[in-house]
Amino acid sequence: MVVKVRFDGNVFVPEGPVSLPIGHTLEIDVSGVTETLEQRFQRLADLWTRETAFHSSTSVRVNHPAYQEIISLGLPAVPLMLRDLATTRRHWFGALRSITGADPVSSSEAGNINLMIESWQQWGHDQGWL
Repeated sequence: MVVKVRFDGNVFVPEGPVSLPIGHTLEIDVSGVTETLEQRFQRLADLWTRETAFHSSTSVRVNHPAYQEIISLGLPAVPLMLRDLATTRRHWFGALRSITGADPVSSSEAGNINLMIESWQQWGHDQGWL
C-alpha cells in the first residue's frame, strides 16, 4: 500500500530539519509495515499523554482521539491498560469501564488514585486479565 503525505513546512529527519516546498506530496510505500496491538497501544498512549498531560479537564483527556482509539481496540487492550496503569499510573479508568462494563471502584475509593488502581488491579487478577 502506498500512502501519500502532504507537507506544509519543515520535515525533521535524523540529520536535521529539511525544508520542502509547501504542498509537496511524498508517496511512501508502507506495505509490509505492521504494528502489533501492544505497539499501537503504546504509541497511542504516549501520544495521549504528550497531548493531554497539562490539561486538568477530564473531558479533554477522555475525548482525545488517541484515548478514543484505544477504547476502540476493545477487550484485547484491557491487559495492556491494566499493566500500564500499574507502571505509569495513567488514568485508564474511563476506558476500562467503557470496554468492560465493570467498575470495581467503590464510591469511597473514587478520587483516591492509589485505591482506584488497586481496585482495578485486583479486578484484573480476579478476571484473569493479569
